[in-house]
Amino acid sequence: MEIDRAIKECDDKRLKTKYNNAIYVIQRALALYSVEEVALSFNGGKDSTVLLHLLRAGYYLHMAGKNQSFGNHGDGETTLPIRTIYFESPTVFPEINSFTYETASIFRLQMDIVRSDFKSGLEALLKAKPIRAFFLGVRIGDPTAVGQEQFSPSSPGWPPFMRVNPILDWSYRDVWEFLLTCKVSYCSLYDQGYTSIGSIHNTVPNALLSLSKSTSSEDKFKPAYMLSDGRLERAGRAKSFISQPSSAAVKGFKNEDYFMKSMFTASVIAVGEEILFGTVEDPMRSILSRKLHSIGWAVSHVAVIRNDIDSVADEVERQKSMTDMVFIYGGFGPLPSDVTAAGVAKAFGVRMALEKEFEECLQNLIGEKCTVERNEMAKLPEGITELLHHENLSLPLIKCQNVIILNATNVKELEQEWDCLIELMRSCGYLQMTGPFVSKRLATMLSDVEIAEPLSEICMEFPDLVIGGYRESRSGPVVVTFKGKDKARSSAAIAALRKKFHHGAFSEID
Repeated sequence: MEIDRAIKECDDKRLKTKYNNAIYVIQRALALYSVEEVALSFNGGKDSTVLLHLLRAGYYLHMAGKNQSFGNHGDGETTLPIRTIYFESPTVFPEINSFTYETASIFRLQMDIVRSDFKSGLEALLKAKPIRAFFLGVRIGDPTAVGQEQFSPSSPGWPPFMRVNPILDWSYRDVWEFLLTCKVSYCSLYDQGYTSIGSIHNTVPNALLSLSKSTSSEDKFKPAYMLSDGRLERAGRAKSFISQPSSAAVKGFKNEDYFMKSMFTASVIAVGEEILFGTVEDPMRSILSRKLHSIGWAVSHVAVIRNDIDSVADEVERQKSMTDMVFIYGGFGPLPSDVTAAGVAKAFGVRMALEKEFEECLQNLIGEKCTVERNEMAKLPEGITELLHHENLSLPLIKCQNVIILNATNVKELEQEWDCLIELMRSCGYLQMTGPFVSKRLATMLSDVEIAEPLSEICMEFPDLVIGGYRESRSGPVVVTFKGKDKARSSAAIAALRKKFHHGAFSEID
């Protein structure tokens, strides 16, 4: 069988191990279920292409083990008599569609085409012809991989079946090593700089593979397999923004809601009972918020939580789905109260595992003092951890999908980590950087009651600004703040507010 031969003849020990483990999972599934009871979910992407050829090899080896004469049939090397399901969407790339149909023809796949949504389409299919197990091309780090193992029952509310994930522990590099080593065809979009393909509305070529510094639509890109850091494969997934609402829609609309929905948002989480008890003061939250504002990110949530795994997990799980990025600090170290990494792992539904690269960093930092307890620090969330190295950091920052764990314990260390993160962002695209916020402040001795209604009208007129107010003392002036990305808009809002009052009612601060 050509796939099996190609792997056995290659020199890549890691790939051989990944291949053998995947084949074991496939053969185990084929021993548990008959060919008529299993199906392959195929969508034309790189992961499902790998899965298709692994399944071809696994089925061939499974049958050859049962019947020695099976290997003599040339047809056995190309035909896969396992039901294949393709969920075709109107937003799929034409190239993906063409590749899927061509592949089905070449390998004579028994392909069922579903043109409805995934769940209802699956329910209809299973009702017509029951399937007990599905082979899926899910990998750790995929949004749907949280909590899954190589054999995982379907989620509550779904039809009952077993999810079989042969490549769950494969990395981006493993996928491309397999495709190139086995010399199998893949969708042409991957040769045009696409590294992770969704719909035509949310997928663009990965900018990290661009061959030019311009941003024109005619840019040329290196092929996907040349991406040096596979953990950035989803950098080509575009973020969508909502459009400016009409004046009619603005009535009764909170400007903070529009503002947060149209910006990149972040949440900041501090872990430490010493902060909650008031034992220590924590200036890092406000500094980190200002740093994020300086690169155009809106901080939508700040929290302080206990040194407790469940508390960390609950807060991270909530915020990672509500904001674009979560920054968490405190609770990272060798002490019993240092549970941040374990809490992040629980939030993503993965286990803690020894990270060899981080262990080496710890050993270089503390040498012989690296006891068993301190070595526990080298255990990080498995399969989702990315180490962000910088020459000015003694320990790398830790990134788990959209959660960044900071090691800083004081303002000086935070400043250093932030400067390194900014440099990494510019070179590798870890975070999208936009223009900084423009902040303007007005002071007035008018009462809160006098300015409340006019200020509400200004908020509705300028929904793209965050407009607020505060007092530094009960007898002092009211300070009105205007924050946004466009200086002219802030100036226009200030002018509109001043028109509603007598001359000199407001004075600009700063």
